[in-house]
Amino acid sequence: MGQSHPPFAFVAAAPVEAAQITDVAAPFCAVIGAGPAGLFAAEALARAGARVVIYEHKPSPARKFLMAGRGGLNITHSENLERFIARYGAAARHIGPLVRAFPPQALRDFCAELGEATFVGSSGRVFPASFKASPLLRAWLTRLAGLGVAVATRHAFLGFAGEGRLRLKGPDGAEFTRPADAVVLALGGASWPRLGSEGGWTELMRRSGVAVTPLAAANSGALVDWSPIFRGDFEGQPLKTVLLRHGDAVARGDVVVTRTGLEGGPVYALSSRLREAATQDGETTLFLDLRPDTSLACLTRKLSRRPAKQSHATFLRRAGFSRAEIGLLREAQPDGLPRDAEALAALIKNAPVKVTGVAGLERAISTAGGVAFDEVDGDLMVTKMPGVFVAGEMLDFDAPTGGYLLQAAFATGLAAGRGAARYLGLLRDEAQAGLSPSHLPKSRAPEASNKYSV
Repeated sequence: MGQSHPPFAFVAAAPVEAAQITDVAAPFCAVIGAGPAGLFAAEALARAGARVVIYEHKPSPARKFLMAGRGGLNITHSENLERFIARYGAAARHIGPLVRAFPPQALRDFCAELGEATFVGSSGRVFPASFKASPLLRAWLTRLAGLGVAVATRHAFLGFAGEGRLRLKGPDGAEFTRPADAVVLALGGASWPRLGSEGGWTELMRRSGVAVTPLAAANSGALVDWSPIFRGDFEGQPLKTVLLRHGDAVARGDVVVTRTGLEGGPVYALSSRLREAATQDGETTLFLDLRPDTSLACLTRKLSRRPAKQSHATFLRRAGFSRAEIGLLREAQPDGLPRDAEALAALIKNAPVKVTGVAGLERAISTAGGVAFDEVDGDLMVTKMPGVFVAGEMLDFDAPTGGYLLQAAFATGLAAGRGAARYLGLLRDEAQAGLSPSHLPKSRAPEASNKYSV
């Protein structure tokens, strides 16, 4: 092996010089976590010439990635790049340079290289032609194996043993240490913990003096204390093409009534705001416009034609409102719906729903919080832990649904892999900064002798 690094002793270490690297003595990099960020970092490192092993504590890699593909894998989004970056809110200034370095079109090219053409849906979201994650993952793992990357499943990461050594637990339950010249941590957040991302790394990082913003559910359902009658009658029913409003933020689309509240893309888009407001005040109000394409004046005129003796339910059904929509209006105004057409139209356009919080991490699509960006440099190396890089949901950003989370996972994975390769002296200029052969004209894949025995 080349020069040994002491990255986990938290002292500065000189990078390996390129002249020291040979096929036999190429530096070894461990990637912890086999989600998209970890796999992407591993490929960048392998193409730069490092020996790479990915350690994954589950029996198979990328379980959450596969789960995301069950309903149609939304890989990224096609909107204007600056608008795309703005979706990351407060973290945009940190995520922006990474996404610009690997933008949505580059991710689409990557998918195409793996045999998965992509297309832009009517909403601007980008999907693989198969709509699935599994074909993409199979092709990707095959390519990684061809590059000499090993994936060691059922290996739990326990922390650092000092002097550049990892603490790991193998499939047999035995603990052991493994030296590494650099490490990329891609352990995910804490959403859907049964799929592998449990968030246990937060305490490890804090013990090392690294600031970590507490993890919280993001892109999760809104919790609503429905009445028993409404819950029993309308659980699982959709509310089609509604507009949700919370403060100055709006989101539009279809939502579904659940036993505990509301789910759906528009709810997820506002969930971070709902979470913060409900945490601060105990509850918050979400307003639903059930007819966003009809003006208040036009709706008032339509409702003013109501026959004098006709019931609310009959009249609204004949006016095109579903049973679930009528039930929601009654839930929003339990003392009775107004007979005045203008007041009823105002309620339809602005139905209040009391939200007590958002669904927990076990059901959230993603996680907010993580390692503060002030703790990492431009290569995503933890400044207090030289040689240790972080990627994916471990970083403190909150991405909405629509392909933004996966785009950030790929972009930060590439940045961390590239950063680790640069730290090891394997990359010298920006011409080597990409991932695929077309992006890395000066890179080389490791020879078979570079495979690391796990």
